[in-house]
Amino acid sequence: MSTTAVHPYIESLLTGTRELATTPHPWLNERRGAALERANALSVPTTRDEDWRFTDLTQLTRLQLRPANPSRGAVSAETVQPCVVPEAGARLVFVDGHFAPELSVESEAASGARVTSLTAALKTEAQRLEPYLARIASVDGNVFAALNTAHLRDAAVVLIGKGAACAKPVHLLFIATQADTAQYPRCIVLAEAQCECTVIEEYVALSEDVYFTNALTEVNVASEARLRHIKLQRESGRAFHIASCTAAIAKDATYVSQTITLGARLSRYELNIGLNAEGANAEIDGLALISNRQLADTHTLIDHAKPNGRSAQLHKTIVDGAAHAVFNGKILVRPGAQLTDSAQESRNLLLSDKATVDTKPQLEIFADDVKCAHGATVGQLDAEQLFYLRSRGLPERAARNLLTYAFGASVIERIPVPSVVGRLERTVMAQTGAAA
Repeated sequence: MSTTAVHPYIESLLTGTRELATTPHPWLNERRGAALERANALSVPTTRDEDWRFTDLTQLTRLQLRPANPSRGAVSAETVQPCVVPEAGARLVFVDGHFAPELSVESEAASGARVTSLTAALKTEAQRLEPYLARIASVDGNVFAALNTAHLRDAAVVLIGKGAACAKPVHLLFIATQADTAQYPRCIVLAEAQCECTVIEEYVALSEDVYFTNALTEVNVASEARLRHIKLQRESGRAFHIASCTAAIAKDATYVSQTITLGARLSRYELNIGLNAEGANAEIDGLALISNRQLADTHTLIDHAKPNGRSAQLHKTIVDGAAHAVFNGKILVRPGAQLTDSAQESRNLLLSDKATVDTKPQLEIFADDVKCAHGATVGQLDAEQLFYLRSRGLPERAARNLLTYAFGASVIERIPVPSVVGRLERTVMAQTGAAA
């Protein structure tokens, strides 16, 4: 096993991983060790790598970061209150990547879903977790996934029982408080057959500090289950947020992903969805609202591996100032995946002359009986719509702000959690000036 990383920055981020206490579970120790070895062997991606050619990590690699330590008492119940989702039936709070039980509201399997920390889940659910934890997401070519798994010591665990219909969503809240730190949030969601649940994964900051969040989420949706996964990224405007989610979808199951990106100086989200059985479905919405010099990079892969699969994707960006949005969405239809029905749309709104969007929707089809379409638009506000609103008495600025808000709100309004929708709408209105 390699003990020294090939890249000095990776070596610095691996500080402390070799001293992590081993667990009573050999399979977990083995996977964490394998991830450490892969992280040692990989380098930081550069703009010479095709998948990273629009995202320069030089600013991140110049940072001197230390591992985030448990910060008990740094966050109180009063501090968390503005982030609380009142509709949620369970809430797990992690502060700087460390579980905060005093701020959390866990649930047991009797409620239809067990929502708890990995430490607690391993005591009674190790056999249930073993086939999935650190297996759904590959670390082979992803240095950030490898780093996350090498640091794995705790995680948010959501186990939804067979046939359960969870009327209340689950809220996983990750709060950043420490400057100049690297933190490694982890989530695993296992939805058993014929169940239904909504999971909200949210990232927030208490101050405008510089720090690095490296998050990884693994999702397994069993046959005929329906899982809605809402990811809200509201990090510090000076932070770096690199996250990935891998979801495996079984026969006649449905996975709904809704991602809202608002924060971070530089953010990247990789969403990989495997439609691994006949009749598997995926619905993906995304919205990035950025300004100043922010960069938001979204890479998605929807892998149709079996027949009769369906996927629909809508990704929108609103880019102001000198911000830069990137979207690379790939739909892969494998040989034999006949009767696939897939559609992908990338819509991008530029609000200034210095704003930039690079969008690349892709189709790779190796089956001959499919219905697939994709498209992309990049432009400014519609002149006819502006004229219409101004003819009804609205000043030009108000008309522009209203149209910008409406462009983003069409994605937000699909989220079936009223308090989340209200909070996001207020944020969008404030950022677009529509509230003025």
